[in-house]
Amino acid sequence: MKLRFLLLFLALLPASLPAQTTDTSGKPFVVEYYYKAKWGSADEFLQLFKKNHYPLLKKQVEMGRMLKVWMDQPRYHATEDGRWDYRVTIVFKNSTVANEPFDEDTLKKQLYPDQASYLKEEQRRFEILLSHWDLPVRTMDLEGK
Repeated sequence: MKLRFLLLFLALLPASLPAQTTDTSGKPFVVEYYYKAKWGSADEFLQLFKKNHYPLLKKQVEMGRMLKVWMDQPRYHATEDGRWDYRVTIVFKNSTVANEPFDEDTLKKQLYPDQASYLKEEQRRFEILLSHWDLPVRTMDLEGK
């Protein structure tokens, strides 16, 4: 039953999401990335993230593709269905830059010459995840009309 619901949900997902228009005005584009690790594995996930993924993000900030990257962790716990362990917020230069293809593999090879170790650790980082989702967000102007 759960599998049938999941397949139906996935089939309807593109139709249920509003179309994302490319913002050519140059405004920053913000995406939040949520990570939920298996119980007892959040610290290991963080260690691997800081070692293998954060340097790639920092390099993209240096290149100007991204403006800012930071990570948040909830102070208290939530219900299991709403639980997440880490939220990484990335502010891209604009939505075009965020959505266009980007060759991250070249950066990975530059930063991690030992690709076998890097790939093994990245595989482990994703093995300990229960779920991961991305959420583009926009700031609302509460003072404007």
